[in-house]
Amino acid sequence: MLLSLEKCTVATGPTRGRWPSGVEMERFADEADVVIVGGGPAGLAAAIRLKQLANKHEKELRVCLVEKASQIGAHTLSGACLEPSALTELIPDWKERGAPLNTPVTEDVFSILTEKHRIPVPILPGLPMQNHGNYIIRMGNLVHWLGEQAEELGVELYPGYAAAEVLFHEDGSVKGIATNDVGIAKDGSPKDVFERGMELHAKVTLFGEGCHGHLAKQLYKKFNLRENCEPQTYAIGLKEVWMIDEKKWRPGRVEHSVGWPLDRNTYGGSFLYHLNEGEPLVALGFVVGLDYTNPYLSPFREFQRWKHHPFVAPTLEGGQRIAYGARALNEGGFQSIPKLTFPGGLLIGCSPGFMNVPKIKGTHTAMKSGMLAAEAIFPKVTAENLDSETAGLHIPEYAENLKNSWVWKELYAVRNIRPSFHNYFGLYGGMIYTGIFYWILRGKEPWTFKHCGTDASQLKPAKECTPIEYPKPDGKISFDLLSSVALSGTNHEGDQPPHLTLKDDSIPVAKNLAIYDGPEQRFCPAGVYEYVPVETGDGMRLQINAQNCVHCKTCDIKDPSQNINWVVPEGGGGPAYNGL
Repeated sequence: MLLSLEKCTVATGPTRGRWPSGVEMERFADEADVVIVGGGPAGLAAAIRLKQLANKHEKELRVCLVEKASQIGAHTLSGACLEPSALTELIPDWKERGAPLNTPVTEDVFSILTEKHRIPVPILPGLPMQNHGNYIIRMGNLVHWLGEQAEELGVELYPGYAAAEVLFHEDGSVKGIATNDVGIAKDGSPKDVFERGMELHAKVTLFGEGCHGHLAKQLYKKFNLRENCEPQTYAIGLKEVWMIDEKKWRPGRVEHSVGWPLDRNTYGGSFLYHLNEGEPLVALGFVVGLDYTNPYLSPFREFQRWKHHPFVAPTLEGGQRIAYGARALNEGGFQSIPKLTFPGGLLIGCSPGFMNVPKIKGTHTAMKSGMLAAEAIFPKVTAENLDSETAGLHIPEYAENLKNSWVWKELYAVRNIRPSFHNYFGLYGGMIYTGIFYWILRGKEPWTFKHCGTDASQLKPAKECTPIEYPKPDGKISFDLLSSVALSGTNHEGDQPPHLTLKDDSIPVAKNLAIYDGPEQRFCPAGVYEYVPVETGDGMRLQINAQNCVHCKTCDIKDPSQNINWVVPEGGGGPAYNGL
């Protein structure tokens, strides 16, 4: 990375007294035309499209992308059944270039599960769950390949650099981002390996952090971006990869289910995909809407219980689990899309939320949003006579282009499917609605349902709910939480300030434990939160095992007190998913 000679002096804040006088507290700044935060499908698609346009028009354009994972794709987790439309638009010759799309879908199966039985549901042409023409992939491998395509075009990729701060010009427009300092001890003092973060300035900054990005949260408040939309709603997705008996392997088969073990008023479902990558691999997972109401529910344990269903277990028996991970996903859809542009920056991909919920697909829409952003940005950042009211470029054309694209039409058509589940009949009422109004009218009904508020506000007090008794894992098909986290490759430098922060240390015991029986110890898919006895006297305290964190963001979303604030740890920390 080429550094400018500009130095930016930053106050050390409340830790000033701990810092020896010889510690250098100035940080270097670098200039780019465009800075992209997040090396996922949206960020990489934007970077690739920008360089394609620059090469086509013979323009010099410096594009820098920062990614908190140690390698491009290491934090990527998705089902994943890919609709290749956006990829084909971006890189028409992706097959010749060796894109890792090895498993075309050959068979679609959809089921409603009861505790002991399966009710098959036909997938009619035009329904969202039809996967003809799609590919079963390992999303981390695709993202890694996209990174290679971006580098070939001249994009500067910086994995292991966590964007920790949004920088602003004096006029309030976004100036760029700063990466976090590294080598700071838990008490806030500098270690021998201390290095100041650096600043990346740009004409425009793209925020593609993925679901519930920590910088996007700040931008929503700074620019009031959620003023005219519904609150975002979420789900948690848990996933495993298994090596199974080759006799049970059916490459190209896609299985989805709803129903058991969830009750009819808890939104969720499962997937089981048979990969064709030279080995008998299956990817399976479970999704639970985070608007559930019972604080005793554990998404992880529901997942483990589901694997014992008579329709699922035979595929796994005799197999070996080789990977595990979890990630939150946006489910608000059309109603929850915020304002996407602001002076100096814009939001792309799963950060603002472009997932098609009934399809359980968001990669194609995320990539297209990045491409549309690039196409709106390019003429502005390369204009010889740059005319802008603010120091950071404001590019509202991106939002207009998106509204005129197939992304907007697709999300509008399915806008009522997810909120239609909020009825007395729950799952079954939602399925009936989908069959009538989506399949017949294709989303052209003249009304738009609202969501029920934030996911954090949905939990009922524990005294109003029935505890859920989960069976013990058998160590063959179902497993405990800690052995699962071990398969995620998660690691953080232990001696660093906590990235799972509490706004008020008294709230977990006084409110979350007292009223909701400590739901964070159940909704976290990595065993980060646990209530333990205090060292002296009576009572309990919340223990945070931050090293276990898989960066799923569920705690920040579902905490009923909204007291947990997820901030970025040192770059390179977190899960090390291998093509998950």
